[in-house]
Amino acid sequence: MNFELTPEQKQLADSVSRYLSNEYNFEKRKAIINSESGVSDTVWQNFADMGLTAMAIAEADNGFGGGAMDLMAVMEAMGEALVVEPFLDNVGLAGRLVSRMGSDAQRAKLLPGLIDGSERLAFAYLEQGHRYQLAPQLTVAKSSAGAWVLNGRKCLVTGAAAARHLLVSALTPQGVTLFIVDTKAAGVELNPSRTVDGFRVADVAFSNVTLHSDAMLGGDGAAMPFIEEATDFATALLCAEAVGAMKSANDATLDYMKQRKQFGVPIASFQALQHRMVEMYITTEQARSMAILAASKVDDTTNSKERARVVSAAKIKIADASRLVSQESVQLHGGMGMTEELKVSHTFRRLTMIAQQFGDADHHLERYADLT
Repeated sequence: MNFELTPEQKQLADSVSRYLSNEYNFEKRKAIINSESGVSDTVWQNFADMGLTAMAIAEADNGFGGGAMDLMAVMEAMGEALVVEPFLDNVGLAGRLVSRMGSDAQRAKLLPGLIDGSERLAFAYLEQGHRYQLAPQLTVAKSSAGAWVLNGRKCLVTGAAAARHLLVSALTPQGVTLFIVDTKAAGVELNPSRTVDGFRVADVAFSNVTLHSDAMLGGDGAAMPFIEEATDFATALLCAEAVGAMKSANDATLDYMKQRKQFGVPIASFQALQHRMVEMYITTEQARSMAILAASKVDDTTNSKERARVVSAAKIKIADASRLVSQESVQLHGGMGMTEELKVSHTFRRLTMIAQQFGDADHHLERYADLT
């Protein structure tokens, strides 16, 4: 397997890294998190202007037709900068579902806005008491007089408050179905909150929400294979984001150890601490290799079982690596590592959340075993 980026991928990654270094430093990020919306419209528009929101959209829909390998370096850069804008949820999840499942009219309605930055989407699938399950259990849609009536609740919908439309999974008599729901529609109620790593999420309630027939995305009862594929795609991108966050933690810890002195010498000169730093570095590189494998597999394979098996293997490694690197970086900083003033504490929180997102290590171990 070729682990090297193409010249085009390197150029894009360098552009994103330069932008984030200049316009998304730690202090600016804190100001965005503490703002009313918790996201920056300016940053989002700049992402669109750079072509990032069009990366995974098919060329037929005026996108670039890129895959996970094309986005991997971008996600690493976003992980290193701890970007809180819901790029993954828009491009890797909701945008991919619309691109793969939508009719010509639905794609024409939603994708141009997603590409130019004027449209934001969110995928609502998690339900309380059904952790990590992709198939809905509590949200149902019933046919009524040529329309659909949606009832139920979704929890922890990332980016819902800033989104204009939600993609909502629901049970119909035919099975799992996706619906496009306007966040301002009658009967939709959002309860926003902020997660420990600074992202904005919302619990969403649907009470007798009337949806026209054109709100159904894809066929009735045909959504599960597309949801599983999109979630695997997004998990591969999340693994790449984790690698970027680990790199940030490693760099910050090494810099601190070179400056912090004990017994008149930098603590970086202590062999025992050097061994711990080496373990952090090796763990990060192993995680990067698994992230590359997962990205290549979701791009290249048509075998859904093989794709899911490799993605689960990667997520297991990423979850374990996230825990080790994040905890070691805080411990090697000492008490300073838990303060709001240091970026490493925020990196610790993000890596902790990444280890849980789309399934923790135990969940993916069970999934891997079932697929082997």
